Formats: sequence, structure tokens, C-alpha cells
Amino acid sequence: MALQLRSRRPGGETIAVDVTEEKLTLAKQLGAAHVVNAATSDPVAAIDALGGADVAIVLAAHPTVLEQAHASLRRGGRLVLVSLPKDNAMSLPIFQTVLKGIRVIGSIVGTRADLAEVFRLHAAGRTRVYYETRPLEKINEAIEDVLASRVPARLVLVP
Repeated sequence: MALQLRSRRPGGETIAVDVTEEKLTLAKQLGAAHVVNAATSDPVAAIDALGGADVAIVLAAHPTVLEQAHASLRRGGRLVLVSLPKDNAMSLPIFQTVLKGIRVIGSIVGTRADLAEVFRLHAAGRTRVYYETRPLEKINEAIEDVLASRVPARLVLVP
């Protein structure tokens, strides 16, 4: 959803980073101008080759991803932390943060106002929900697939 909402704003391009080709293919379909497979290339170098990022919205909860996003930012960039790493920590290079004027922003997602805005945009046809259904009795396999990044979008369990 974040990619759909960002990619449709005028004047900007989105770069999607993931470790699976299926999710990167979906990101292209959703409007990403560029995709980077972090399993096969260095995402910082790839984003720097594109000129760097003005804003990095981090949805993955691994500290390395947060640090790579920070390193990919241009001067004056913003690092938006949405994910919550399990150890509640990341390394933040102070010199680069200060000298490049980078702002680190925490984002609480899912407020009632956020939800109302997403519903409004969806009703206007600006977003599409991608999901896959699975039978409820296969919940264990579904969880394994989510943890192994074998699910391109959302899963809906059905009776």
C-alpha cells in the first residue's frame, strides 16, 4: 500500500528494495520506478547509482536494513522508521547524520486518521489490495511461507 500511495504522487520516483524477485515484480506492477534485489546486489550502491534517496521508508525489521536505508540517503534526506527491530536497536552514524542533515523520523502507522485516508484513496480507485487466500487448516504452512518470504503480499485465511 505504501508503494502505491507514494508512487502516484507527482514529482517523485520510488525505489523498491527486497530479497525476492516475486515481491520486486509486484513492486514494479504497483508503480516502482526502480527495483533492487538486496539478495544479489548491494542496495546502498544500487540506490547511490540512481542518485540516492530523498526519503527511505523502512518496513523491514532487521537493523541492517535500517542502516542500509540511512546510508542510501542524499543530503537532507529523511529516514522514516516504521518497522520495529526485535532488539530495539540500530546503529546510527552520527557524523553522516549531522553532516548530511539527515532527519530520522519514527512513524506510528495505522491511526484512525490513517485508516480513513487509506479507505478514501481505495474507494477513489487509487490503490489495490493484493492478497492470496489459504485454507485455515493450512495455517502452519502459511506462517512458514510468510516467515520464509514466499508470500508476495497479504494472506487471508478462509474456512
